[in-house]
Amino acid sequence: MRGRAAGKVSTWEDQAENWARWARAPGDEYWVYRDAFFGTIVPPAGRLTLEVGSGEGRVARDLVARGHQVVGVDTSPTLLRYAKAAGPGACYLLADGAALPFADGSVDLVVAYNSLMDVDDMPGTIREVFRVLGPGGRLCACVTHPFADAGELVGEGPDARFTLTRPYFGRHRFEGTGRRDGLTMTFCGWTYALEEYAMALANVGMLVELLREPRPAAASASNAAGSTFPMFLYIRALKPRGG
Repeated sequence: MRGRAAGKVSTWEDQAENWARWARAPGDEYWVYRDAFFGTIVPPAGRLTLEVGSGEGRVARDLVARGHQVVGVDTSPTLLRYAKAAGPGACYLLADGAALPFADGSVDLVVAYNSLMDVDDMPGTIREVFRVLGPGGRLCACVTHPFADAGELVGEGPDARFTLTRPYFGRHRFEGTGRRDGLTMTFCGWTYALEEYAMALANVGMLVELLREPRPAAASASNAAGSTFPMFLYIRALKPRGG
């Protein structure tokens, strides 16, 4: 659930320093939801796991800790620098999700954690994911829930109400600024209806195996809304053998 901000359109490279601080500080939703993602969506490690939109590397580091051989790609040189400096274990490349520098069928697993709504070409990125996955390979993705993207909470506490603030259907640009514990981060990307993610997968021949709307594992001021309505959506999709 992300609000709008006026002024210059931001990019993730513009916000790289802010994101590195935000992502590594306690209180981000990632630390609340990650165990459900790794525990229910991500399969065991294979030959090679590719992370699309690896950012400052926290997902890649968690994948490595779970035995995966990881290559992360991102379009932000600054975030890649932060990821590489965080320690060995994963390899990082500057690349666009819609033009992946990998051979056909060379990857067992693709992870896209909160990145499919940020790439400029979501259907093109899914086409590339399909191309680089081997038969039987999987895409595991987390996105901001399309429902949450369509509105915002009005008020505070248990009496807060969710109100639609933009059309649910279609592709819409978003840019919103969050503040937490003295940190400021401007998020930027796109909103999509659930159908658009499903169609992008179906159009390349991927089959949805799992769809989950996780609830927060712990209560906090920042994630309390997640107990009332879904904040994130988990998807696991399969590239069929022979596909």
